[in-house]
Amino acid sequence: MIVVSKIDYKVYAKFYKIAYIVTLILLASVRVLGRNAKGATRWIDLGFVSFQPSEIAKITLIIFFAAWLTKNKDRIKEMGKGFIVPFLYLVPVALILVLLQDHLSVTLVIIIIVSVMMLVAGSRLRYFLSFGTVAAIIGAVGLYVLAQSTGQGGFRLERITTFLNPWSDPTDSGWQIIQSLYAIGSGGLFGVGLGESKQKFLYIPEPHNDFIFSVLAEELGFIGCAFVIILFAIFIWRGLVIAMRAPDMFASLIAVGITTLVAVQVIINIAVVTSSMPNTRNAITIL
Repeated sequence: MIVVSKIDYKVYAKFYKIAYIVTLILLASVRVLGRNAKGATRWIDLGFVSFQPSEIAKITLIIFFAAWLTKNKDRIKEMGKGFIVPFLYLVPVALILVLLQDHLSVTLVIIIIVSVMMLVAGSRLRYFLSFGTVAAIIGAVGLYVLAQSTGQGGFRLERITTFLNPWSDPTDSGWQIIQSLYAIGSGGLFGVGLGESKQKFLYIPEPHNDFIFSVLAEELGFIGCAFVIILFAIFIWRGLVIAMRAPDMFASLIAVGITTLVAVQVIINIAVVTSSMPNTRNAITIL
């Protein structure tokens, strides 16, 4: 972070096209170089380090769209140049993520980030309410047809039914969320104490990342959770202030993109572990 803070942000704008091409190459390379982990092939293992190209894609796409929107700011209010064309750049990314990596959650996060950046840049809201809604419906129907005809992605339908009633299958598809709710409920107001969580041992899957908020709730209780949420709210607020005070449009859109990235992922993570929305991760079978 110290090194990156010393780099003039304007340098990134010079390489925005290269960033987009590299993003596509990295995402597609998972098909060849990727390793399977818990039913999904999303990681590239280089031996000394492993990483998810989709995480890199979030940042490189923010840079790409910030630069592209800045260069086309005079036509951003047009339906073609300001709405359709930017989303055409998202199509290859979405197809690779959904079809090759089966990573719908990251696809939705990226679409939300780009949409917010486009709106801030000046794209008209009515385009999103009309054409965007139609595109979302077509995409949802397409995923449903794909799941019914090929069986690919059928677990997404299971996640919705599990979200509605996780106790209908407590040892399989409902296991994750039930254990998460046990942890949150047992935390009470002040929690059981830092490091004293019981659910993180063999019960909550991925307690160190996907379900870390559940462990936080158990150990620090409602007070601790509220404190963490307040800290994230301050972070998001400061990000928006930075965006408003940025010296130019490119810097402003970079700040908006990164702030939206953090905000969306915080909301999704907390919503999933509290069963406020369907789980975006693969179910873990216990029995």
